[in-house]
Amino acid sequence: MTGDQDLLDDLLRLAAAGGAEVDVAPDPVAARVRFPHAPLIVIGADQAKACLRARLPRRPQVVVVGHEPIAPAAWDAAEPLGAAHVALLPTAEPWLVDRFAACTGTRPAPHGQVLAVLGGRGGAGASTLAGGLAVTAVRAKLRTLLLDADPLGGGLDLVLGWEQTAGLRWPALTEAGTHIDPSALFKALPHHGDLVLLSFARDSPPESPLASGQPHSWSVPADVMSVTIQAARATTDLTVVDLPRHLDDAAAVALGAADRAILVVPAELRATAAASRVAATAKAHCPDLSVVVRGPAPGRLKAREIARSLGLPLAGSLRPEPAVCQNMEKGEPPTAAGRGPLAELCQHLLAGLTAAAAGKPS
Repeated sequence: MTGDQDLLDDLLRLAAAGGAEVDVAPDPVAARVRFPHAPLIVIGADQAKACLRARLPRRPQVVVVGHEPIAPAAWDAAEPLGAAHVALLPTAEPWLVDRFAACTGTRPAPHGQVLAVLGGRGGAGASTLAGGLAVTAVRAKLRTLLLDADPLGGGLDLVLGWEQTAGLRWPALTEAGTHIDPSALFKALPHHGDLVLLSFARDSPPESPLASGQPHSWSVPADVMSVTIQAARATTDLTVVDLPRHLDDAAAVALGAADRAILVVPAELRATAAASRVAATAKAHCPDLSVVVRGPAPGRLKAREIARSLGLPLAGSLRPEPAVCQNMEKGEPPTAAGRGPLAELCQHLLAGLTAAAAGKPS
């Protein structure tokens, strides 16, 4: 974990010498999901104080690393972080190679996948696609969690027609903090068969953050999002996350945990311009980012032209399907019938995700 490019270059070289695979995170927000389970945590001296501010949990196998002379603040942060060692480069290079070598082969077994969906602009249809993907995944015999990470999105329970379905929402889960038992969690959430939902509640108006000077009362703490996604990976085959365009800390954690992310962009010039900014931010958290272009195209923009202008691979395109919105107004979830353009796109996207997980060509 470091934002220091010179230090990162040295650490990658030493990890390669030790035969270890490395996950790189520029800051504690990006590292939070992987932090509890990695066999070794190497924190750059530039991020030591940031880790303290982020309140990352204490754990064994933590090393703070920096070039000589290391900043006093890094020494001060090492003990509160639980770091057993502070390694000074270049003197400690042989020792650090041995540490990397010692953790080779200790990665966790394969687990459930995480697929993130976000819109290139407001009203792009990301929530509808996320709901369709979850319903389609269950039809393919996958135990699936549909996770709402957009506190201002209106609630994914409305997308599924589950607003009257009993179960915990985010506010109750947030009160429980990070002490979450995976099996108990998913029994307590709204569910039908193999589809489980975690959404925001609408039963009480949020307090104004401007009046209190505090963060939004309806936001999810980043550490709670982290342990929720860990629980989802342990107990489900697939987690589909509906993300906001403007990432808060919790949404950034969810996007950083995703195996793949999909950006939904209407086939319009202004939507494409707006999506370029969203894409730049999203790709920093999830490199496997692709685009779905949604019609109609008033100016006859082609899907491939939009993908090329964004510098992203084209995951698929979606023809207009007014019946989807009409059915959702009646409480019917998207792709419930298993046919139509949206259902076909969801089947295609899930087939590509499954193929990538199996190491096959998409």
